[in-house]
Amino acid sequence: MVFLNTKRSWPVRLSAIALLLALTACGTTETTSESTESKGESESASEDSGLSGDVLVDGSSTVFPISEAMAEEFMKENSKVRVTVGVSGSGGGFKKFCAGETDISNASRPIKESEIELCKEAGIEFVEVPVAFDGISVVVNKENDWATCLKPEELSKMWEPAAEEKITNWKQIRDEFPDQTLSLYGPGTDSGTYDYFTEATYGEEGESRGDYTASEDDNVIVQGVEADKGSLGFFGFAYYEENKDALKVLEIENSAGECITPSSASIEDGTYNPLARPIFFYVKKESLDTKPAVKAFVDYQISSDQAHLVTEVGYVALPSALVSKIETRIAEVKLGSIFEGGTSLGVKLADKL
Repeated sequence: MVFLNTKRSWPVRLSAIALLLALTACGTTETTSESTESKGESESASEDSGLSGDVLVDGSSTVFPISEAMAEEFMKENSKVRVTVGVSGSGGGFKKFCAGETDISNASRPIKESEIELCKEAGIEFVEVPVAFDGISVVVNKENDWATCLKPEELSKMWEPAAEEKITNWKQIRDEFPDQTLSLYGPGTDSGTYDYFTEATYGEEGESRGDYTASEDDNVIVQGVEADKGSLGFFGFAYYEENKDALKVLEIENSAGECITPSSASIEDGTYNPLARPIFFYVKKESLDTKPAVKAFVDYQISSDQAHLVTEVGYVALPSALVSKIETRIAEVKLGSIFEGGTSLGVKLADKL
């Protein structure tokens, strides 16, 4: 049985949608789906595992598809464990985490110094766990036949605070672009993707123009860009992969002056810079120490045996050499952030681990 607290459902979970409609008709607000085919098998596996209890997860919408997929498969094997996954954005998730409301906080950027202090004040210790690689994908409408490759400084020109109510036309970005209204769509300010994108393009985390259509639901961004010829938006690679037939993805000029399309290969090898990045979850030490179901779910998510789930939802699985280091990090309960409240921009995860 799967318990999800989220604003989106993935197409591969049509049974969950059907059941949600039935529950709604009965006045139920919690989204629940169940695999009847594997019910007997999962109950048997649960008896063998001996695990039970709740695992509370919240945070990044970017990391959400990984948590959702992991939770569904984990609960098939451990039917007496309930994993609840919420979506509050990276910043919103850390607020709940540092208030002691959740066991695990998903994040598409490293924890900030202010969030570390907030957790410290509340006596919350944590282990930082990289879970996959992502590449922020910049997308435009399918009818956009003029933009193919953009430079980070051109993205900055669109998104920087000084652009507000001033940069409103594609021709202002590049002379050869048409006289076409520019409409922008992106994650809200609680999003780690928003933080990383603004730092990678404009140079200051969390600083951008305010006159754009913002949403923590990436499907809203997809729909906005799909319906607006002059639009541009950005979100995690998985959401482009899910909607690539409806959108056009742009190449981004990297540090070597090459125009690179986001792909599993370019994200993993780092050529899709500066928009390739690691994504994370953070687990509370107390939960790791005292709740066997939390420890088991953490180990499950990082295991190489589950790498196919990361790939299936559209992200890039970590190489086995990094997985071994992360497993050691969890086993030894290494506390704090390897980024020390700083940025992952331009940092090689292998060097930090």
